[in-house]
Amino acid sequence: MMDMKKNQDMTDTPRRTALMVLNRLSEKKHPHLDRILTDSIDRAELKLTNRDRKFINVLVFGVLRWRGYLDWMISRYSKTPLDKLNPEILNIFRLGFFQIFLLDRVPDSAAVNTSVEMAKTSAPPWVVKYVNAVLRNAIRSRGSLILPSIDENPAAAVSISTSFPQWLIKRWLTRFGLDDCRKLCDAANEIPPITVRCNTLKMTRKQLLPLLSPDTDQVSRTIHSPDGLSFESPNKAIHEFSAFRNGLFQVQDEAAQLITWLLSPRPHEKILDACAGLGGKTGHIAQLMNNTGQIIAADQDIVKLGHLNDAMQRLGVCNVTTLMHDFEKPIPELQHLGFDRILLDAPCSGLGVIRRNPDIKWDVSRKNLNQYRKKQLTLLENVSTLVKPGGMIVYAVCSFEPEENESVINDFLKDRMNFKIEREFPDLSFDINSFTDQEGFFRTFPHLHGMDGFFAACLQRIR
Repeated sequence: MMDMKKNQDMTDTPRRTALMVLNRLSEKKHPHLDRILTDSIDRAELKLTNRDRKFINVLVFGVLRWRGYLDWMISRYSKTPLDKLNPEILNIFRLGFFQIFLLDRVPDSAAVNTSVEMAKTSAPPWVVKYVNAVLRNAIRSRGSLILPSIDENPAAAVSISTSFPQWLIKRWLTRFGLDDCRKLCDAANEIPPITVRCNTLKMTRKQLLPLLSPDTDQVSRTIHSPDGLSFESPNKAIHEFSAFRNGLFQVQDEAAQLITWLLSPRPHEKILDACAGLGGKTGHIAQLMNNTGQIIAADQDIVKLGHLNDAMQRLGVCNVTTLMHDFEKPIPELQHLGFDRILLDAPCSGLGVIRRNPDIKWDVSRKNLNQYRKKQLTLLENVSTLVKPGGMIVYAVCSFEPEENESVINDFLKDRMNFKIEREFPDLSFDINSFTDQEGFFRTFPHLHGMDGFFAACLQRIR
């Protein structure tokens, strides 16, 4: 349960902005959730306070986390099937039910009245009356709904109670069992702390910690990563922190920080960051190389590379060169460089970062895990020709699904006898035994480690 104070303004900008975000996510092709949120907040007709922004995030992320459970409740009160409802009306119902059943200190009247007012802008009067009737009926019969029996249908029961799609629950029940499946879902539904990585090119973690304290609550050191700090409830947007503007940290989950430690880059080496994205791991690689050597940060998205360059400038990183390329295609121009190490943080389903991106739950394309596997294998095969003998490739994905994990590595090694899985890590700054299995595969889980779900394998080229 979460606490929010009421706002009964009938022209409620936070709720309307949240609805705008949810409506855009309902479109077949849409930008990333963070981009939609930023754009929608920037377009809000009134200047939003920090409290408004927080409320928007609570509504959007809350509805996305609990959409399955909310839809189940709505279907019990609405005579119109969900797939027959106008998508915007369905999102209005989701926002209303979320406030009524899952938020504390939002009066039922505020939830109903603002929902009705939003419906008036896009629906005929009879639909507006229907929205009002369904919400008020749900309030009157609060507590009367009975969840499916865990004994009779565990997949349906866990799917509804934890608000995860049933196809995913069935997989996790088979792999993890009932108890761990529920723990995993519960952990993935929690609001995670904001975790950052100290930019050790400019200062130590010990020096950074007091600089963050005035802008947030409960700053603490990460347990395993030596450069990480976590905090909650910032009183301003992260990019407004003076420490951020001065390049003293990057936002990065602890699991992602550990991936760079696995890569173990050394000063003066040649490193390829093959799917660099916005450069979270690129900046960390540069730190561990003490800003020496050469890093080529590649990505197929020119916009992301622009943001990466901006981030490197802010951090004071000067050993990174960007390259626009999709490694689904070979690139002979890099063949002569002989990279010491390659990081392949491959595109994936993202099912390991649901706690930060709950919209991933409801993206039906995630079900086609074999499609991701084929692309990941192609990427790994192509970059494998660029690492020099004795060099290392770290294959990583933010997913714990077998198709994207051991299946990719095992298929790769069948045809690549000149590679082996590295199992010895003598110079790591954390105890890797907490995260690796007998095969040498690195895994993190939200319910076991309190961090995002990652998989990694270190592949050494023998000859």
